[in-house]
Amino acid sequence: MKDFSDIEQAIKDIADGKAVVVVDDEDRENEGDLVFAAEMATPELVAFVMTECRGLLCTPMEPEALDRLEIGQMVSHNTERMGTAFTVSVDAREGVTTGISAADRALTIRTLADPATTAYDVVRPGHVFPLRAREGGVLRRPGHTEAAVDLARLAGLHPAGAICEIANADGTMARMPDLRVFAEKHGLTLISIVDLVAYRRSHETQVVRVAEARIPTAHGTFTAVGYDSLLDGIEHVALVNGDLGDGEDVLVRVHSECLTGDIFGSLRCDCGPQLDAALEAVSAQGRGVVLYMRGHEGRGIGLMHKLQAYQLQDQGADTVDANLQQGLPADARDYGTGAQILADLGIKSMRLLTNNPAKRVGLEGYGLRVIDRVPLPISPNPENLRYLRTKRDRMGHELHQLEQYEAQGTDGVVVSAENGE
Repeated sequence: MKDFSDIEQAIKDIADGKAVVVVDDEDRENEGDLVFAAEMATPELVAFVMTECRGLLCTPMEPEALDRLEIGQMVSHNTERMGTAFTVSVDAREGVTTGISAADRALTIRTLADPATTAYDVVRPGHVFPLRAREGGVLRRPGHTEAAVDLARLAGLHPAGAICEIANADGTMARMPDLRVFAEKHGLTLISIVDLVAYRRSHETQVVRVAEARIPTAHGTFTAVGYDSLLDGIEHVALVNGDLGDGEDVLVRVHSECLTGDIFGSLRCDCGPQLDAALEAVSAQGRGVVLYMRGHEGRGIGLMHKLQAYQLQDQGADTVDANLQQGLPADARDYGTGAQILADLGIKSMRLLTNNPAKRVGLEGYGLRVIDRVPLPISPNPENLRYLRTKRDRMGHELHQLEQYEAQGTDGVVVSAENGE
């Protein structure tokens, strides 16, 4: 039996004012949310959420709309595991009583979706929780928040949605196949965010190829293919070696920009040696891609925050806490733009040069197939040993040879590590 319905059916249902069930990746939250368009909110839909879904009713919205309504973030330092961007809760100023009833919350949700609404028209706090969706939708962050906004927009409605997690009667979270049973029981369309990502990728262009040039390097000759991201204007470059042919089984490295390591040769991280090793591996293979992702400096926090993180590390923090102490995520990178670039190059399946399981999940979440993970062997040094241990112990990087290095207590033992201080 097919688990999921076509995305176009879900779009039609959303346009008709119906709700759909949206499931995310099993390596992410592995949960299902009921989703409908905010402007289509009715007391009946909200009552269904209250009695059948049992989760928290929220209203995903575009950043521009929240800024226009002067609805700020709930906290200044977001440390939630998935980075869910809760704002201050709100109620509609007019037409509600206590704000908690199905009718009251439906009115508040519709008010949020109305382009004519002003900041005065909502009061704070309230009983509806807006969520700040990432620009670019599921192509930037494959979450329920972005899926709701994307579905409303694709349905030709105002880009704002309403979502609620689906829980079982015993209070546990509903997952597959329970979600399929739930959808069938209530006659709801069931879709996955992975399929929504694939749908958008096949119907929209988020990157544009700008230039191609021959680049001879110490590791061999590559073709540099330059891209502009239409989402944020950041420029990226893919170094292509050989003929990618049918796009299957391609050796790929997605390398995050690191000025200090790649250019200055910093010993605090292993980025420069990894970039060299990736170029060497792809050149030796005679077929592959090293994708250099700009905007990923410091695992996505930016150069100045990265230098501030170094300062905190000098005072005793590790590489994770140094980010968190600044109110920043431990890893803020997203791979949607990179996935689009790889797809534009014709890549369908890849052997990924990485030791970071999250990077594999990140790319697979955008519809690319990772058929193998290929480790990058890099030698540690006294300056980055604590950094490598933190990535292994706190970020789940698979650094199997690090134990051997630690046991021997000597230099010269090869260890695999993932880039990006």
